[in-house]
Amino acid sequence: MNKILSAALIGALSASPAFAGGTHGGGHHDEMEVGKPGEAAHTDREIAVTMKETDDGKMIFEPSSFSFAKGETIKFVITNSGELEHEFVLDTPERNVHHKELMAKMDMEHDDPNSVRLDPGASGEIVWTFSNPGTFEFACLIPGHYESGMHGPVAVLEGGGTFTAGTVKKVDPKSGKVTIKHEELVDLEMPAMTMVFRVADDAMLEQLKAGDPIEFTAERVKGKLTITALK
Repeated sequence: MNKILSAALIGALSASPAFAGGTHGGGHHDEMEVGKPGEAAHTDREIAVTMKETDDGKMIFEPSSFSFAKGETIKFVITNSGELEHEFVLDTPERNVHHKELMAKMDMEHDDPNSVRLDPGASGEIVWTFSNPGTFEFACLIPGHYESGMHGPVAVLEGGGTFTAGTVKKVDPKSGKVTIKHEELVDLEMPAMTMVFRVADDAMLEQLKAGDPIEFTAERVKGKLTITALK
């Protein structure tokens, strides 16, 4: 092998790992701004997500928003109940916009731990640890689907404090309040009872329904008892 060919081969081999992290050139590293792949054995809770089309032409996710505590590991069980192919991608809104623009230019399919693409009737899973606080996004980036409504916010709250077990008695989305029968609130030095709480983020309300057993943290925010994190 001559020196020029040898040098070229070595250069190509040394450059190739730069593209090993994902499907979009720069790639996804294990740790992203939105978090990192989680371990199924350490899942804090499981959430069912449905992707579908509506009779009026919209494309939607159900639920349409999420709220988690920093450090939670979530198992998303995702089902495509529509008649078209859809995907579920977790990322920042800015990165989703960038990926959406790339996909509009060429036929691309995500193959990363923060995403899953499903044919009609199929199901898949993502296990994800939300290691950073902030507001992120889940979306379908197939051309035209985002614009038809397939995106929603993911609020990751700093949380902190002691989690308390309780049972949801009532959810009032209009007032932004939830009634919970709970055990002792250690951090607030309050005994077990049934009380009405506000929520730190409205996305929490979509995760709650009467009869649900939950774990939560609460603080006094502007003088009001407020749920700051959920499990």
